[in-house]
Amino acid sequence: MLGIALGGFFDGILLHQILQWHHLLSLVPGMTDLRMQVLWDGYFHVLMYALAILGLWGLWREKAGETVMKGRPLLGALIAGFGIWHVLDSVLSHWLLGIHRIRVDSDAPLVWDLAWFFGFGLLPLAIGWALMRGSDGGGPALRRPTATLLLLALVSAGSGGWALRPPSDQPFTTVVFRGDRGSEFVETALADMEARLVWADPAMSVVVMDMPAAHRWRLFRHGALLVSGTGTPAGCFNWSTVQA
Repeated sequence: MLGIALGGFFDGILLHQILQWHHLLSLVPGMTDLRMQVLWDGYFHVLMYALAILGLWGLWREKAGETVMKGRPLLGALIAGFGIWHVLDSVLSHWLLGIHRIRVDSDAPLVWDLAWFFGFGLLPLAIGWALMRGSDGGGPALRRPTATLLLLALVSAGSGGWALRPPSDQPFTTVVFRGDRGSEFVETALADMEARLVWADPAMSVVVMDMPAAHRWRLFRHGALLVSGTGTPAGCFNWSTVQA
């Protein structure tokens, strides 16, 4: 369970946010609103958090029981779960449901799907299964679960902290406003922020502006839901790009 959650986080952070090859619902008809795409990516990460909590709870119960999970089977289970996630995602999301592909802008999306399926799905699954089957029970026990969980938490927090930083080649600020705010309201906010409009969608709900970085937090007082460069959400909008 924990390996599946780690696979989902790897997928969401790398492909949805950093590389921006796809979003969860990129190929769903009518899902052209960036706000909705980001929202459903958030729901996806909430699900992965729930699975991770279940996995960590299982490890804690294992510690309290008569048996203690050995280091090698634990590593094998994590790697196998990582592969299971990518196998399920490929079969369900890419081919059966068709809600997204690995690279939606590719001329050969099946090539990318198959490469991901074998490289991040079947290969980790086989390695994890081999580690689990090859254990003779004599490996080192997980004797310090609290330290292990703390290390996992630090790694996760460090990854989130890295994602907070805005990219060096992105000088603009991307903002998502509440849907009930009209164009006049957004224009007033731009004037108050001493900002220059760079790009906006027809409804003026997603806006890209050139403004002083120190003023970004003030946008939340003007009905902003997401503002890049403020750490809310962690890294999700910092790496957004606009293409004409």
